[in-house]
Formats: sequence, structure tokens, C-alpha cells
Amino acid sequence: MITELANYLGRMEDLRGQVSGLIAELPAEALNWRPTEGKNDHTTNTLAILTAHIAGAEHFWVAEVIGGLPATRDREAEFTTVATSPSDLIQLLDNTALETREVFSTINESDLNGNRRAGDRIVPVRWCLLHVVDHTSLHLGHMQITYQLWTGGRSVRSPLWFERLPSAQ
Repeated sequence: MITELANYLGRMEDLRGQVSGLIAELPAEALNWRPTEGKNDHTTNTLAILTAHIAGAEHFWVAEVIGGLPATRDREAEFTTVATSPSDLIQLLDNTALETREVFSTINESDLNGNRRAGDRIVPVRWCLLHVVDHTSLHLGHMQITYQLWTGGRSVRSPLWFERLPSAQ
């Protein structure tokens, strides 16, 4: 695999792992809790919704846009996700990880330098990859705050920057 691509994959896997670790021990009540109720853009999302949305966005940008796979994402359904346990959500993240690795195994230097169509826009492949990292990071932050609110201030430890680096060879 191209080193640059391996770096993108490493960041995505790290972030997905942090999401999984945050929700792994939570009851359904916590996964489906909203810090504030409201309508449309004036409500907060649950941990279950944010997990489904993170997986859905990665699927869209990596599999559909970069990989050219058929469009199957149902973005609206992501925002109605209700979890009965963390296991289904973690399986969704694991399935997304497998799909991403599969698409990455087909990407060459020419693909990385190329562009793809996303809706009515043409976007660079590298932008798509960075957007997945950026988007997942943003929502992981939302999830961490929601977790803290649910637990009354307790947090899940986030790895320090140097702990996130690949092991030295």
C-alpha cells in the first residue's frame, strides 16, 4: 500500500477505534440519550446516531465516491438510529473498516492524484480522504462531550499525539 494511503488508513482506524472504545461498555439508555431535545437542527444527536453517521459518511466518501461502488448510503436513516446495545454499532464500524481497507487495496498513485464526482461537484481524492478524517474527528469530539454529560463529568481517556503514531520500525 502507498505510504500516504497507509497514513490515511491509520488515522481512520485510530478514530474508529476511539469511537468503539467510547461506546463499548455503555447501556442502550446511554447510547440513545440526547443531551438536549429539540426539532431539526436544534437537537443534539445520540451516541448511536453519531456512530451510524460516522460509518455512513466514511462509506460514502471512501466506497461510493472514491471506490465507485453503487450508492447505498441512507443518510436520513443514520439520524433515526436507535441502539439496543453497543455490539451492533461496533459491528457497523468494523464492517466500514473492512470496506475501507478493500477500497484502499485498489487505489494507486494515479487515483490519489485524481478527482471524483460527489453529487454535482468534482473533488480531489485526497480531499475526500482528509474530509473523512476531519468529519470523524469532529463527531468524535461531539461524542466525547455527550459521554461526559451522560456520566456527570467523567471522560474516556484520549490517546496523546505520540501514542497515536505508528510504532517505530
